[in-house]
Amino acid sequence: MSKHSHTSSSEPELIYGIHAVQTLLKNAADRIQQLYLLRGRRDQRMSKLTALAEKQGVAVQYRSREQLDAMAEGNHQGVVAECSPGEVHDENFLSRLLDQLEEAPFLLILDGVTDPHNLGACLRTAEAAGVHAVIAPKDNAASINATVRKVASGAAELLPYVPVTNLARTLKSLQERGIWLVGTTGDTDKSLYDTDLKGPLGIVMGAEGEGMRRLTRETCDYLAYIPMIGGGVSSLNVSVAVGVCLYEAIRQRGGRGVSSPQSPVSR
Repeated sequence: MSKHSHTSSSEPELIYGIHAVQTLLKNAADRIQQLYLLRGRRDQRMSKLTALAEKQGVAVQYRSREQLDAMAEGNHQGVVAECSPGEVHDENFLSRLLDQLEEAPFLLILDGVTDPHNLGACLRTAEAAGVHAVIAPKDNAASINATVRKVASGAAELLPYVPVTNLARTLKSLQERGIWLVGTTGDTDKSLYDTDLKGPLGIVMGAEGEGMRRLTRETCDYLAYIPMIGGGVSSLNVSVAVGVCLYEAIRQRGGRGVSSPQSPVSR
């Protein structure tokens, strides 16, 4: 499976922000059709990015701030790339990815996160934690757009985000592969810190406010809550909760991909 295989869509994607474009230049420079930089900006970060573009053979065009503002919705930091679309991430892609893994799968499942800023932050944390893929329902959830890419600071170019048609069906197929699903909810008596997060794992997080949908919740093997020491707020922002869960899993696993010899219970 080629890391850089492209979709047949001719609609270019806009990727902006220094981190996101830098990651793209390092990992998939062949996707960049046009690279626009802010005319007159000559600080160290921009010089580094320009040198990387030159090294990768990507031509640079200079534009005014007004021109870049018209292209990008949000803080582009003086860097906008027009790209060919990346690889299509779907159920078949996920299946191939899992077949190829040589370590215990480590997945993040987001059940209906709708805010692009939250999704971007979740992707950034998941990529830093060594997650293999982020899975979400295709409908009633945020999709990857320029805002998500900017907030993710390059993680959206590195970490597969897989929207699926039927989340419950996908979760069952993960279980059939021996992947254990741990759902997070306030409505359970088992703490995250008392839950076995070693071995093949999918951590399931609910949407902002509503939490997991009923069917998603019922499909999970275990439910766990994140202990709250203070009593002033009822829940954590989803991207913060993702960080807490993923890094507790890393702590238990002694680093990514460390499998437990035997899962504690059978389904």
